[in-house]
Amino acid sequence: MAVVREEYSGKEKAAMLLIALGPEKSAKIFKHLKEEEIEELTLEIANIRAVSSQMKEKVLEEFYQICLAQQYIAEGGITYARQILEKALGSEKALEVLNKLTVSLQVRPFDFVRKTDPSQLLNFIQNEHPQAIALILAYLRPSQAATVLASLSQEKQADVARRIALMDRTSPDIIKEVERVLEKKLSSLVTEDYTAVGGVDAIVEIINSVDRGTEKYIMETLEVEDTELAEEIKKKMFVFEDIITLDNRSIQRILREVDNNDLAIALKGAGEEVQNVIFANLSKRLATMIKEDMEYMGPVRLRDVEDAQQKIVNIIRKLEDVGEIVISRGGGDEIIV
Repeated sequence: MAVVREEYSGKEKAAMLLIALGPEKSAKIFKHLKEEEIEELTLEIANIRAVSSQMKEKVLEEFYQICLAQQYIAEGGITYARQILEKALGSEKALEVLNKLTVSLQVRPFDFVRKTDPSQLLNFIQNEHPQAIALILAYLRPSQAATVLASLSQEKQADVARRIALMDRTSPDIIKEVERVLEKKLSSLVTEDYTAVGGVDAIVEIINSVDRGTEKYIMETLEVEDTELAEEIKKKMFVFEDIITLDNRSIQRILREVDNNDLAIALKGAGEEVQNVIFANLSKRLATMIKEDMEYMGPVRLRDVEDAQQKIVNIIRKLEDVGEIVISRGGGDEIIV
């Protein structure tokens, strides 16, 4: 018996809504969307096998309620909308609908900063407290944040990186205060709920975008100040699947250092694209042997696959450190022949 999911993401529901509306109406909606939004929704639609009539009805009803709420807000503001919706739907459902709507109406914190040139932004914030800098960088695009981080003084780089990694949820009052200092004229809309920002994934994206020299300094400093955090960041900085971004010569150099058994286990849990790239850089005889090992080893524990993949990633980082391979990064990585 098939398991029916209770919860769906916003993208999944949007895809179901477009399916329910039919191709003609969906095409008209697509005209008002950005290219990346169209791509994301098209992918979601392609991944949906079937939508039951019950689910279509539920999604359409939710969409209708949000449209009504938006109309009520336009007519008389949030308070008026809440009063009308509470009478029609009850307090709990009214709050749920309004929460969904107010999230979409928000201006993301530091929106004005993201439109500023990174070099100008650096002059703007370099003398601020490291915690304030960390908060601002956590809200920027990784490429912007990387430029600013790389331009900070060395003593601040590792401190700011550590603060971003350890950041979890920031009070809206603090966000408002930092925004007020940076841009007095900005009238920001910040949720009453705490805003999730920063964390290890955020600093990994930023560090992956800086040049190797900046990355090395930050990581070496973090290894001294917070070994566990440095290890957690390292594990996420170059994932096994990223091997497909390397050139063939580098891949062949890496494979010479890898144990065949580790390679077979690592590939057992890898996608087809990764497998094809690896096999293309092995001799036919060795590729055949690895494929046979993968076939005959049977089911493999996920932890074993991850351990084998991490061993290969460690080899990649070691070879990069000694200059035998090059991983493409931010500024200064151009190769001169």
